[in-house]
Amino acid sequence: MNTNTRPTPARTLLLAVCTAAAVWSLARADEEREARRLEITSMTFTDGATLPLSAVDNISANNLNVCTADGSAGGNESPQLSWRHAPHNTRSFVVIAYDTTAAFSHWGMYNIAARTTSLPQNAGAASSSFGRQVNNDFGDFGYEGPCPPTGVEPFAHHYVFSVYALDTELSLPASANFPANAETLLHALLAAGRGGHILASGSITGLFSSTPAQ
Repeated sequence: MNTNTRPTPARTLLLAVCTAAAVWSLARADEEREARRLEITSMTFTDGATLPLSAVDNISANNLNVCTADGSAGGNESPQLSWRHAPHNTRSFVVIAYDTTAAFSHWGMYNIAARTTSLPQNAGAASSSFGRQVNNDFGDFGYEGPCPPTGVEPFAHHYVFSVYALDTELSLPASANFPANAETLLHALLAAGRGGHILASGSITGLFSSTPAQ
């Protein structure tokens, strides 16, 4: 019986071809994933850093803001956001601000024009004309900033600002008694994803705590 297990030249060539194909496929997958990624930046804060007071909610009790550790007033303005590398066939953008620590939506804007590459600070104001907005989980229209509970761990909450590039516009069901809210927008975005309409996405994260440092 032949016990020689050394690969023949044909087997060596086949192995090399298969290895090269696998490496090429992985590289293509990485390129495609990279192509679907938007680069998100902000002039208001840097990724992974603490959000400034300008972006924090302002809920007063005894003339102090309960949303900050020392009672300082918050500006309650959405941060400036910019994005790059949107696919050429983008028709609209969606922006969502979500507290991943508390599973709480702070902002949702959709049908932002395809030519848009940034939103200025306070674009989430109720009077904004940059896109259509929904009610956040506070029940208010537009942007409402961080206000994590004091003394409840984890103290620092993570606020993720995500931008989605779509090859379509969204239509959200709404009425006077039942306005579109964060959940409505999420379901519309999930449906768009299932239909292959989300071309690219990216995010940037800010942190905030209302608990005094120990």
